[in-house]
Amino acid sequence: MFIPIILGSDKTTVSVTTGHNQYWPVYMSISNIHNNMRRAHRNGVVLLGFLAIPTTDKESAKDAHFRKFWHQLLHSSLAKMLESLKPSMTTPEVVCSPDGHFRRAVYGLGPYIADYPEQALLACIVQNWCPNTVYLLQIHPDVLLWQMVLTMVPMVGVPTTIPKSWWRNSSEPFTNYFPRADIHKLLSPDILHQLIKGAFKDHIVTWVHKYIQARYSENEANTILDDIDHRGFKQWTGDDSKALMKVYIPVIEGHIPPEMVLTLQALINFVYIVWRNIIDSNSLNVLDDALERFHRHREIFKTSGVRPNGFNLPRQHSLIHYHKMIRSFGAPNRLCSSITESKHIKAVKEPWQRSRLNTPVHNTEAIQVGLEDEPIDIPHLRHNNHVNADLEADADQDAELKGDAVAGPTVIAHVDLAKKSGKWTFTWSKRIYTDLLADQIGEPELTTHIQRFLHHQLHHSDSNSEASESGTGSSSALPEHYEKLTLYTSAIATFFAPSDVSGIGGMCYERIHAVDTWRNGPGRYDCVFISTDPTVEGMRGFDIAQVRLFFSFKHNGVHYPCAFVHWFKHMHDSPDENTGMWVVEPETHEDGT
Repeated sequence: MFIPIILGSDKTTVSVTTGHNQYWPVYMSISNIHNNMRRAHRNGVVLLGFLAIPTTDKESAKDAHFRKFWHQLLHSSLAKMLESLKPSMTTPEVVCSPDGHFRRAVYGLGPYIADYPEQALLACIVQNWCPNTVYLLQIHPDVLLWQMVLTMVPMVGVPTTIPKSWWRNSSEPFTNYFPRADIHKLLSPDILHQLIKGAFKDHIVTWVHKYIQARYSENEANTILDDIDHRGFKQWTGDDSKALMKVYIPVIEGHIPPEMVLTLQALINFVYIVWRNIIDSNSLNVLDDALERFHRHREIFKTSGVRPNGFNLPRQHSLIHYHKMIRSFGAPNRLCSSITESKHIKAVKEPWQRSRLNTPVHNTEAIQVGLEDEPIDIPHLRHNNHVNADLEADADQDAELKGDAVAGPTVIAHVDLAKKSGKWTFTWSKRIYTDLLADQIGEPELTTHIQRFLHHQLHHSDSNSEASESGTGSSSALPEHYEKLTLYTSAIATFFAPSDVSGIGGMCYERIHAVDTWRNGPGRYDCVFISTDPTVEGMRGFDIAQVRLFFSFKHNGVHYPCAFVHWFKHMHDSPDENTGMWVVEPETHEDGT
């Protein structure tokens, strides 16, 4: 049984107010466990140790000898950490597997998870070199790889003598100490830093903003940029970038040339394909097509003057390696640096918060003690299909904009109203409250809609009832009495959607809001996908609705949780050609209401 060891390292900052506040943890996992286990905070990823961070004064920081020292210290430290595994990399070790059988296991170095600056350190290359193919992106006639220089392997058309300042100071990669290991083949793709924060946020979004500022007057440009900023993306985290990807195209469509929109469409398609937990050959073909379109359409940024010098960018260049690396390592989502960043919370930041914060010299000791005191298994998941108490605050206090993991069980989907109701509970017999509520949500026929809904629920099995079949009926035939009407500010949709936020069973949840004021501002009424035809793939099997009200009532002792929605309809039978997105419009009656 071959067991590849997955490694990952990522510097993190635990404080900006006290002393030496950076740590450089190294994490370890094994390749033969599923992605959902690795992301579930159940010790699928463990802390291996901390790398030293040498410090010096600013004058010596760029000294060649000091830089060589701490580059080699990194590799020597990694080699020492993994030293105990080296004998089992050539001689099988008998181990007991989880299924109870004993097997002879051989270990080996597997993919290494790191962002680009650390990839450059690990690959012993200078900035702007590609760590996978090991060549300088910004080609210079006097450039040779340091490996080629050391082994005197000539490159066609390139002299063998180059300035020593053009390559790393001959640091020896830690993989040289282990069999079957080449760091240039082990660096894994990184969705978070290469694609989402890199190619999308740092590159395309920045270029679009530069084009808008150059194309429009200052006032017009500020208006367009404010339209983007008002969505709350002024401070950028990984989650902010992921959220912006969902809405960025419709925000900038019409303000920039169609070719730029097509560039964004191709890049976002590429990201979402790579993001999948399962990627097959057909997906790779679509991936190659998206990459080809991205390279073709991005030329508009060069011709428009935004990128006059071209696209010699390591993180964009990395896209060409994804097809090959997916075939080598599997789906990149299981090797993304978001795994190590999320591990920082349990492994570094929470223990550090429990340490003596005013004496930074003891922080490393405190972190180690904190880890030893931590139980073996601390699942960071919801253990039932309902939300915890911390998620059941009023919607105006709920700051979550994204879903979270649910442990299971695995079901298709279900929706639960929040356990905490809104500020008012209406007695239905007091018609004045009903009228006020109807005015508040702009639906004068609210009472009639609820009566029709209740009539359908009471007579849904009556096939001879014309009213139940059509959803309508005379006013005299509709029920008139309800015990009470309780309002809610939100609901939780729990559904099966294997992803980077899902739990062990592939389940995750999203909070749906329907409130008249959100964070002391305008109301927030979320839109939802409603599956109306499960036999049809994609958007053709869904309808779109905007939730205007969550409420519940009782009738004859039966509890009815409800959502009042406004329906949307598809404007076309296929996505928009430029944006690649489906366009919908509100569904109205014949009189336009």
